[in-house]
Amino acid sequence: MPRYALLVEYDGAPFVGWQRQTNGLSVQQVLEEAGAPLNGGETPETVASGRTDAGVHAEGQVVQIELKLDLPPERLREALNVRSRPHPVSVVSVARAPEDWSARFSACGRAYRYRILNRRARPALEAGRVWHVPQKLDAAAMHEAAQMLLGRHDFSAYRAATCQAKHAMRTLDQLDVSRLGDEVHIHTAARSFLHHQVRNMVGTLVEVGLGRKAVTWPRQILDGADRTRAGQTAPADGLTFLRAEYPEPLDWC
Repeated sequence: MPRYALLVEYDGAPFVGWQRQTNGLSVQQVLEEAGAPLNGGETPETVASGRTDAGVHAEGQVVQIELKLDLPPERLREALNVRSRPHPVSVVSVARAPEDWSARFSACGRAYRYRILNRRARPALEAGRVWHVPQKLDAAAMHEAAQMLLGRHDFSAYRAATCQAKHAMRTLDQLDVSRLGDEVHIHTAARSFLHHQVRNMVGTLVEVGLGRKAVTWPRQILDGADRTRAGQTAPADGLTFLRAEYPEPLDWC
């Protein structure tokens, strides 16, 4: 059967996350049900480059799908988008993928953005897409603290208690903090992340931004490998999966 790569964007607010679950609708379920009529009525299996939690959004999620029906990428994109309505999931591009290609295991990098609305007034237009922190944040101090987390480390202090990864060793390639008007943005990239790692790092950096902790504190937490000493898990609302990277580029249509 032909294998396809889908470039997908979605609003995570109404979903229980990427992965199918028994307690609500998932992004995976929407895409698989949309693909069923193109697969002889059988529900196809999809694999994502990165699983997102409930409420987490995506601009460039990459999804693998195999279908019995051989369609040009453009027609597959249109067919899936028609069948996924009215859910806030859109297949932006489609590419044919090699038989040995995996959306998850072939990925050599993943990137996220976290948005904080840093003003007194609560969000109206951006509700559900930002974390509202009304107290003034020092983005420069947060950035300085973030640079001490770069490199290969044991990130046990920043993983969720429910994380199923075999070990906590990860190489963090980017963790930049910058201010854009009333917003503070955190951009991060790595080959892979632990469960809640990004949100836990953000929650810890915010303590520095508020002046409650020194710029060296997040690194001390990292070295201590104790999750209970770190900051809060930042809300899912502000997190967006930006992209997955692969050694060989896909021919998107």
